Order: sequence, then structure tokens, then C-alpha cells
Amino acid sequence: MLYWAVVCLIVAIIAGVLGFGGIAGTAAGFAKVLFFIFLILLVISLVANAMKGRGPKL
Repeated sequence: MLYWAVVCLIVAIIAGVLGFGGIAGTAAGFAKVLFFIFLILLVISLVANAMKGRGPKL
């Protein structure tokens, strides 16, 4: 999911440089949503692992 957020961010940057404001805004908004969903899932995963008593695998 983080991969798609980065892809949308790159598309937004390229579209912004080329002057496509609407596309850039939409892609940037989509990247933000995906990034925050990724962060929420990461926090849930970390909390779930902490509740089980296991640390991260190193």
C-alpha cells in the first residue's frame, strides 16, 4: 500500500510540473489517503504484536 502512495505522489509531482493542476490535486489527495491508511494499519499491527508479547523479528 505504501508503494501505491508513493506512485500517486510521483504522478502528482509530474502532473504539477507539467501544469495539469486537477490531475495533480487528485493524485496528491489519493496518495495522502493511502499513506494514512498505511500508517493506521502499521500502528494496529504494532499494537497487536505488542499485545501478544512478541517483539519485532530482527
